[in-house]
Amino acid sequence: MGELKSLRARVEPWEGLIAEIGDLEAMYELADESGDDSLGAEVEAALKSAQARFEKLNILNLLSDEVDRNGAYLTIHAGAGGTEACDWAQMLSRMYVRWAERRGYKIETVDLLEADGGIKSVTHQITGDYAYGYLKSEAGVHRLVRISPFDANARRHTSFTSVYSFPILDDTIEVDIRPEDLRVDTYRSGGAGGQHVNKTDSAVRFTHLPTGIVVACQSERSQIMNRQTAMGILKARLYEYYREKKEQENQKFAAEKKDISWGNQIRSYVFQPYTMVKDHRTKHETGNIQAVMDGDIDPFMEAYLNSKWKGLPLDGDDEVL
Repeated sequence: MGELKSLRARVEPWEGLIAEIGDLEAMYELADESGDDSLGAEVEAALKSAQARFEKLNILNLLSDEVDRNGAYLTIHAGAGGTEACDWAQMLSRMYVRWAERRGYKIETVDLLEADGGIKSVTHQITGDYAYGYLKSEAGVHRLVRISPFDANARRHTSFTSVYSFPILDDTIEVDIRPEDLRVDTYRSGGAGGQHVNKTDSAVRFTHLPTGIVVACQSERSQIMNRQTAMGILKARLYEYYREKKEQENQKFAAEKKDISWGNQIRSYVFQPYTMVKDHRTKHETGNIQAVMDGDIDPFMEAYLNSKWKGLPLDGDDEVL
């Protein structure tokens, strides 16, 4: 039933759009024959509306990979910049939370490492249709340029944070993990949570020995629940690892492998001396930085997906904004 609902959601809007275009053709012929300017203006407005609907539907057609429909794990790591980078990581975390809320997705924080001035790392579980399909475009290094609120001399600082995205795998996709390849560590959760959290080893860390991939979860009170969540994250990470290895291509996740520092950014956010957000892969940019930080990042995601569909290079550039 879930598959049927998903197929209907993809097909029926196209059928409706085709029918609407047919009606528009009839209206255009009538306006052309009658010479009614008001009818012509109505046709023009309806055509613009249909064009906007087409572009939205076409984006969904681009999300056709095996796991694009799935939810996603989104991990954010602070990089070069110390306290500045930790604050920047927290700002990015808020941006993605706002984006998920805008789309009606369910979001849950499964792992959080706090630091002075912000967060060192955080992993969100974002559940909703095509969450991974959209968020895969965000993987890479994000650069912030602003007047530092932590600098008494009000100097301009540059901070870096990396973003990783991995699909939440359902029962139709299997990832084999041998018990002998897994090291399990338990420890006490940090932060708020009451006496139960502070007195029991409920947090779980998995280390996959062949690949060196490490995942952790401490969001639940129960060690069993933390194990289940951590295992889901590990399977998602391994799925991407093995698919990348099998395909022998590094372009998709090349940004993740670069240092979280200058020259490796996929997108720059400039607060001073002017305001601009620019994606170096697609060249898409906007001056409304406040809207972006409030989660309005769909235009950047859609530009990325359209660039891949058109076969345009996504190598980025080292332009200094």
